Amino acid sequence: MPQFASVVLKDSADANHTFAPRDIVGGVATLVSSTGVPLADKTISISNTRTSTGRRKVQLKLAIPVIQDVVVGGISKPTAVRTAYADVVFTFDGSSTTVERADLLAYLYNALEEDDVFGPAIVDLSSLY
Repeated sequence: MPQFASVVLKDSADANHTFAPRDIVGGVATLVSSTGVPLADKTISISNTRTSTGRRKVQLKLAIPVIQDVVVGGISKPTAVRTAYADVVFTFDGSSTTVERADLLAYLYNALEEDDVFGPAIVDLSSLY
């Protein structure tokens, strides 16, 4: 089984966020960007499974909570007020090649980098057309 190293990802303000390996449970590897407050942990998880039809399924999930201090009974405490999620699922035929899988990843990577087309749909929640 491959070992995961820390991953550094940039946010929209170009700030680095380091996601360090947390654990692997039930075949799902989790990496966390933590400030020391578990409630505020940003998480990435990835799993690789085989479906009942013999296909390979790779699932990547990202969860980014928004934390605010909320005053309850005169006491201020951090609270998750909402969370943004991304869930990307790749499914490959059992006979797919490394090149086919690399191409699919490249297409998705480039689609997400295409700010003029897909960016507004994700960032501004606008229609593609």
